[in-house]
Amino acid sequence: MSFLPESNAPAGRILAIASGKGGVGKTLIAAGLAQAFSAQGERMLLIDGDLGMANIDVQLGLSPDADLAAVMSGQILLEDACQPVMGGARQRGGFDVIAGRSGSGGLAGMRPDAVNRLAAACATIALSYERAILDLAAGADDSTMRMAMAADDVLIVINDEPTSLTDAYAFVKRLRIRDETAAPLVVVNNAPTAEKAREAYAAFRKTCQSFLGFAPALAGIVSRDEHVPLTIRAQMPLNQRSPNCAAMCDIAKLASALAAGREAA
Repeated sequence: MSFLPESNAPAGRILAIASGKGGVGKTLIAAGLAQAFSAQGERMLLIDGDLGMANIDVQLGLSPDADLAAVMSGQILLEDACQPVMGGARQRGGFDVIAGRSGSGGLAGMRPDAVNRLAAACATIALSYERAILDLAAGADDSTMRMAMAADDVLIVINDEPTSLTDAYAFVKRLRIRDETAAPLVVVNNAPTAEKAREAYAAFRKTCQSFLGFAPALAGIVSRDEHVPLTIRAQMPLNQRSPNCAAMCDIAKLASALAAGREAA
């Protein structure tokens, strides 16, 4: 086994992946970033924070023995729900996963104090890694916002559909109401061209600037890629099935940019 060397990344940093609406590729971006950060030398944890319709285990073809539902019922500790993917967090390109209860909706009605305890537990377990990625539920309900507030950084996934932009704006608005210093970043996914992606981002940025007095920065663009739906259907990590495809290369650039604090595109 090839173990990762020590990284210069700060321990325990949490990156939340959000979207205003479902179907924009948020989970694919979350899993792809976990692979990309690991390939760049960071010990990574991916947490399925979608308390209503978790699906990371399905996308990655996992059959977890334990998940967040077992954690929240008190059956196990959060760290006992970790499952290795592609060799796990000690293997370059691998990462650990804490899965949700896939498709059950069973955690969607959690009390606010329970969500707060879960967010605190995620922050604690993240300290055992260089970086943790928290895949949030789509939308901006109270539980999603509480989980987002546990993160150090928030990345919003949009595409060029008008509903994606309006719903993402609603997320940013609620996040800024809770924390006026919050500065979420934007990634445009499934972009037919870089020009179309930048047009979508420009429209989103203008709306946020006009109504919130805040202009979120563009972190990167992920190209539309025929390998992506094939990978999802195959229930495999993108970097495992199509490591050199355009979308994975864009996600790797995005990870590098996020680590360096600059724009990828």
